[in-house]
Amino acid sequence: MQVTQTITRQPEVFQKVIRLFISKIIAELSHEAILQPEEQSGVYVLRAESAGTLYRFSARVYSLNHWYVNPDSIEKIVDGDTAPLEAISFITDLNYQIGIAPAALPDYMEEVAGTLYGSAYLHGQGGPGAAYLAYAGYQEVEQAMTGHPRFITNNGRVGFDVTDYHKYAPEAAQPLPLIWLAGHKSRAEFTGIENLEYEQLIHQELSVDDIARFNAVLKGRGLSTDDYYFIPVHPWQWYNKLTNLFAPDIATNMLVCLGHSADTYQPQQSIRTFFNRSNGEKSYVKTALGILNMGYVRILSPYFMRTTPAINEWVYSVVEADGYLQENGFCVLREIAATGYTNQHFEDALQEDSPYKKMLASLWRESPVSKLQPGQKLMTMAALLHIDPQGNALLPELISTSGLTAPEWVKAYLDRYMKPLLHCFYRYDMVFMPHGENIVLVLENNVPVRAIMKDIGEEVTLMDMDVVLPEKARRIQVSIPESFRTRPIFTQLFDGIFRFIAAILAEQGGLPEQEFWQLVAACILEYQQQFPEMAGKFDQYDLFTPVIAPDALNRMQILNSRKLRDRANPFDVPGIGEVKNPVAVYKPQV
Repeated sequence: MQVTQTITRQPEVFQKVIRLFISKIIAELSHEAILQPEEQSGVYVLRAESAGTLYRFSARVYSLNHWYVNPDSIEKIVDGDTAPLEAISFITDLNYQIGIAPAALPDYMEEVAGTLYGSAYLHGQGGPGAAYLAYAGYQEVEQAMTGHPRFITNNGRVGFDVTDYHKYAPEAAQPLPLIWLAGHKSRAEFTGIENLEYEQLIHQELSVDDIARFNAVLKGRGLSTDDYYFIPVHPWQWYNKLTNLFAPDIATNMLVCLGHSADTYQPQQSIRTFFNRSNGEKSYVKTALGILNMGYVRILSPYFMRTTPAINEWVYSVVEADGYLQENGFCVLREIAATGYTNQHFEDALQEDSPYKKMLASLWRESPVSKLQPGQKLMTMAALLHIDPQGNALLPELISTSGLTAPEWVKAYLDRYMKPLLHCFYRYDMVFMPHGENIVLVLENNVPVRAIMKDIGEEVTLMDMDVVLPEKARRIQVSIPESFRTRPIFTQLFDGIFRFIAAILAEQGGLPEQEFWQLVAACILEYQQQFPEMAGKFDQYDLFTPVIAPDALNRMQILNSRKLRDRANPFDVPGIGEVKNPVAVYKPQV
C-alpha cells in the first residue's frame, strides 16, 4: 500500500514531518498562552515536567502573539545531550502545561498520529510546489491543502484505516462514486428551497440511467418508487456505520441500498463534502461521516436538514438584495436541498443529543463553477496560507504572477473579502465562519475579484433578535452579549487568517508586517467612511479597540475533543487572553 510505504520506507520524510508538526504545536499553543516559552540568549526554551529534559528552538513573534518557529532549530535536550524528536513524547513531556485530561489523552494522541500520517503522505509525494499551484486548477489546489492552520490535530480522521485513507482522504484525491440509498418516506424527509421539488433535484443530480437502475432495484423487491427518497451516502459510512446501525431498517426494506451513481466525486478539505468531477456545475454533495476529525464526529443532523434550505434561502435573499454586497461581488453558495433519515430505534433509546442520531443525512450545495466569467478561476482561500513541502509559500507566488505590488494585491483581497463581511456584520448583525476552507476566491490574473461564502446552514449566526425570520430559519438567531459581538471578526479574520498572511508576507513576500496591518486598518476606515449613517454602530462595535481576545481553538479541543461549540451559545468559549490589537494604532483621532 502506497500510504504505508510513505512512512516505512522514507524515515527522513517522517522526521521532517515531526519537526514541522512540533513547530506548529509550539506556535499555536504559545499563541494561545497554553505554553510559556522562556527566552534565553536569543533562543526559546520549554522545560518538560521531568527534570533534565527541555526543548530549545528559535522563533520570531509577530503581532497577535503569532509565533513563527523555525522547525530546523528545534532540539530536545535530555541531561545535557541531544535526543531524538518525537511528537507524542513532546506533548506528554509538556502536558503539565498543556493540560489534556488523562481520560481525553488517548483520543488526542490518536488524532496526533492521524495528523502525522496525513502530513507524511503529502510530503512523501513531494509536491506540488507553490510555483505550480499558482496556475493549478481548483481541485488540484484543493488536493494540496494541509488542513486548518490553527488546529494542531487538523487531520486526525479517527476511524479511517490505511485503505480508507487512500480512498477517501482529500489529499489522496481519488475520484469515487457515491452510494445511494432509498429511504422510506415514513422515516426519511426531503426539504428544498422554494420552487425546487424532489423530482427536479434528482433529475439534476442523477442521470436517466441512474434513476432507471435505482427504480428497478425498488421494483425488483416489489416496492413502490413513490414511497421512497433517494439519499447519497459516503461509502465509508455505508460499510462502517449504516449496515449495522440500521440493520433492522434494511431488513424490513425501510432502507434499501441502490448501488453507485455513474458520476465520480472528489472529497474536499472538509472531508465529508464532495465535488462532482464528472460535471463541475452540478452540486456539491455533503454527507454524514462518523469519524472523529478536528473536534467533531463529522455526522450530519437530520433535524438541521429540515431547516437548512430555508436558512440558506433567507441569507441568499439578504445578500442578493444588498447593492453594496453585489457591487463587491460577494455571494453565497446555497445549500439548495437536504435529506435526513431518522433511526427510530436510537431516537427512542437515547434521550440526549448524540452522534448516533445523526448518521444518515445529506445535502446539496451549489457549485461555484457556475459563478465564473471567462478568464476567471477558483481557489480556496486556504491556499493563501499554504506552504509547500519545500517551504515555499503560495501567496507570494500569486502576488508575483499577478502584476501587482504586494500592497496593491492585499488591498484587492481585503476589498473583496473583508468589506462584505464588515457590511454583513454592521448592516445586518450577521456573522459567518469565513475561515480559509469556507471561502472560495474568484481570481483573474491571480488577483481576487470576488469572494464566495459557503457552509451557510451550520455556520451563520444572526445576532439581531428583532428581525422576523421564517419559522424554519429561526435557529440561526442567537442572543449574544454586547461584549462578544465583535469576537467573530477578531477570531475568524484577524486571528484565523490575517496573522498568518502578515507573517508569510513578512517572511517571504517582502511586505513588512506593520504595512499589512495598516492596509487592514485602511480597509475598515474606507468601509466606515462609505456608510456615515452607521457611525453609532462603528463606535459601539469598535474594531480599533486596544486589545482583543479571540477564541482559543486548541484549548477548546483539549477540553472536549468531540464537541467544540454549543450551537445555542456559540461564543461562550475560552479565549487566548488579551493581546494588542494591531490596527488600534490607526484609530482616527477625534
